[in-house]
Amino acid sequence: MSDSFSELLASRTVSVVGLGVSGRAVAKVAARRGAKVIAFDAKAGAGEALCKELDNAVDNADVSLFIDADPKSLADKIRTHARDLLVISPGIAPTSALYQAASVAPVEMISEVELAWRLHAVGPNAASPWLTITGTDGKTTTVNMLASILQAQGLNAPAVGNVGKPIIQVVDEGGYDALAVELSSFQLHLTKSVEPLASICLNLAADHLNWHGSLEAYAADKAKVYTNTKLAAIYDLASEAALKMVQEADVREGCRAIGLSRAVPEISQFGIVDGAIVDRAFVPLPNKNAQIVAELEDLAHLAPGGKLEALPSHIISDALAAAALARAAGVQPAAVSKGLRDFTPGAHRLQTVATIDNVAWVDDSKGTTAHATAAALASHAPNSVVWIAGGDAKGADLSELVRQVAPVLRGVVVLGVHPEFITEPLAKYAPQVPYTIVGQGSPAELAKTMVAQAASMAQSGDCVILSPACASWDQFVSYNQRGDLFAQEVAARAGRVG
Repeated sequence: MSDSFSELLASRTVSVVGLGVSGRAVAKVAARRGAKVIAFDAKAGAGEALCKELDNAVDNADVSLFIDADPKSLADKIRTHARDLLVISPGIAPTSALYQAASVAPVEMISEVELAWRLHAVGPNAASPWLTITGTDGKTTTVNMLASILQAQGLNAPAVGNVGKPIIQVVDEGGYDALAVELSSFQLHLTKSVEPLASICLNLAADHLNWHGSLEAYAADKAKVYTNTKLAAIYDLASEAALKMVQEADVREGCRAIGLSRAVPEISQFGIVDGAIVDRAFVPLPNKNAQIVAELEDLAHLAPGGKLEALPSHIISDALAAAALARAAGVQPAAVSKGLRDFTPGAHRLQTVATIDNVAWVDDSKGTTAHATAAALASHAPNSVVWIAGGDAKGADLSELVRQVAPVLRGVVVLGVHPEFITEPLAKYAPQVPYTIVGQGSPAELAKTMVAQAASMAQSGDCVILSPACASWDQFVSYNQRGDLFAQEVAARAGRVG
């Protein structure tokens, strides 16, 4: 393999299984760099989309397409035709026929992220650090906080990986000073040689067990975020799982473990002192010195109603993580503070979409795990939340979540093909809390029903929050659609009430 950025893929064969956004990006970059591309997908439309994009971006692309809706037949084609380097979609589980076929083909299987790193490592931006983030919850908030901080420092530092443009595209285009990289467990599964300057696993809770097969396998993939870390392996002191990952990680010589706490920090930690985020890790003589890098007041705009006292604890945790990663990259305190003030949350993450008759309506459709939903509801007063919950639980048991949030609940509106994932724990742990079941229908009909049912339960001063603790796939196209339709129906209700 050539060490030249321009020749890394030239004259090689790159096989791509799955032509979603990242798969098409891999195919385009590989073809543009002179590789022969062999692409596989089940959907004819995916092949058509790739061909159209290649026609617009690459001259004389050498591409072979294998499209087959039959999984067994497509798997046979992968075994027969895949060659050299194979990049597989992160959505394809190791237990699937396509993954198994790829694993026995004469190829090296890698992720899009791994290929992006290999290009980065020999390219003109090789000195630009990667700051990597994973975790069950909070990844997107943290990576966008981090990007905001880096940009406040004056750096060209986009959020990439599991957000934004495909990372392979960003690396191919170049011109960046640093990358804030969100990594899912799926992406980490086949990522091998990435060398982040600093890394963190924010937290760990049971999720995607239907993909990984077990919590142990899921945790093992999450732990890969720390592999090869050069300067700072960051972890939350409250997370025993993350501490174990750091202790067992194969990091570069000189890498330090940096802890995050919501208390007064010790040496090599970040913490909270009198409403300030304080660094005792990346300061001269940390045994004697500490540095205020931001105030919690910088996060007040992220609290319901802008009230600092209602700021969810997980937002503070995400800000601590973003600040630590940024400080590892040499960012000045003023930029940390400004970046947090400038940060705006992404769509469907604790967004107040309306206040109607003194009832706040909050879209947290991206809350697809028990851990995320527990954090979203934790800051509310007793008997003040109408919770819209349910969907595809992805193999998770939601009993502990229901027990944990029961005190804040006024009522529950239950989504999902299998509402018993919510209703059975409610009967056991919160029998006094009334609930309704949305039932079945089109996505628009479901949104109309859930909002109407929630409105019938809510009282002045309450919060109606769509934080399902489940994926959306059983009744909606995506959590985006679920949140968008919820917000649209709430807006329509606000118009009728107003």
